Amino acid sequence: MLEGYVHPSFRAVATAFERQLPTELPGGGALTVRHRGEVVLDMWGGRRSPDERWQKDTLATSFSTSKGVASTLLHLLADRGLVDYRTPVAHYWPEFAQNDKGRISVRTLLSHEAGLYDVRHLVPDAAVLNDWPKMLELLAAARPAHRPGRRHGYHAWTYGFLVGGLVEQVTGKPLAQVLHEELVEPLDLDGAYLGLPESEHHRAATLVLPEPRDAAIVPVPGLASRMTRSAVRSQTRELRRALVPHGMRDFDLNGPEFRSACNPSAGGMFTSRSLARIYGMLAEGGTVDGHRFLSPRTLAAMGTRQSSTPDVVLKLPMHWRLGYHRVFSLNPRAPHAFGHFGWGGSGAWADPSRRLSFGFTCNSGTGSPVGDLRIMRLTSAVLKAADSR
Repeated sequence: MLEGYVHPSFRAVATAFERQLPTELPGGGALTVRHRGEVVLDMWGGRRSPDERWQKDTLATSFSTSKGVASTLLHLLADRGLVDYRTPVAHYWPEFAQNDKGRISVRTLLSHEAGLYDVRHLVPDAAVLNDWPKMLELLAAARPAHRPGRRHGYHAWTYGFLVGGLVEQVTGKPLAQVLHEELVEPLDLDGAYLGLPESEHHRAATLVLPEPRDAAIVPVPGLASRMTRSAVRSQTRELRRALVPHGMRDFDLNGPEFRSACNPSAGGMFTSRSLARIYGMLAEGGTVDGHRFLSPRTLAAMGTRQSSTPDVVLKLPMHWRLGYHRVFSLNPRAPHAFGHFGWGGSGAWADPSRRLSFGFTCNSGTGSPVGDLRIMRLTSAVLKAADSR
């Protein structure tokens, strides 16, 4: 079922990946792993639509995996001294100071501590998620759900707009252009978009979606078994506040409007190869082919844990870094790794201690807002293979 390349040391990863591909339902995916600056696995399989096989250049909507890419763009600016993590966001984005948000720092924003996660009250209808200027206007005028900096709650739909809006204020350029200039061109990426051009729509995988839409919002894998029924119900309510805006049942995640819109919270379109290349740059100390993208000081700040208590939305300690979360695996552990997983199963991460990076895209699955057991199993297999190499 699989096509592509795998290094002999990573054959067990390929086997684990093949076992996860749907056999009866439509669906497919791609997985790329880089280790010590080398591509050790680059494989794809299954179907990108009911009538088409997954291709080498297939793009997949990667949901919250998009947040890690947007965060990386902001860190590139910080590394040049254009952004300071301690400075209020309103210093760069004056309109953001409305409704007691003037003291929210860049660090607070990146750590999901701004209190701007309650999308059911912040956004009048899901259709607004396709309107970049309107989303920035709403968030600039929004009032936090709690005092910023006191708690952290997963900003599922709003995080990318907040970070992306800040990037645009600092650069004076559209976010899609910044992505192209800062990562796509210099890293020679084969597919990374925050707003898919019409000319590339033919490459997009069709999402296999559950019905009803909000039934897909389930507790984080492995957590429900340790929670009481009332706690599970509480978590589900918080997830809906943060993940299910009004009108979501009528929101077309396969429609051209969503694919074309700039939505760095959930609408990024990527190949697994591009994700592994971006995170490979982070895994290699910020340097690729002799070109330095990030300094050791910035990389250290990016991967520093900002919190250890349970997230108020996800009810799980996410160990937020600056725009990333811890890497979930079954075994072995990866305490120095960081990345971002997405609803539906996609994800990408870097482990600088192992010089290891991972990119996974797919078009079928639900799971939690931050991946499911598939990506945890794949991550575990990759870590074991790298440690044995």
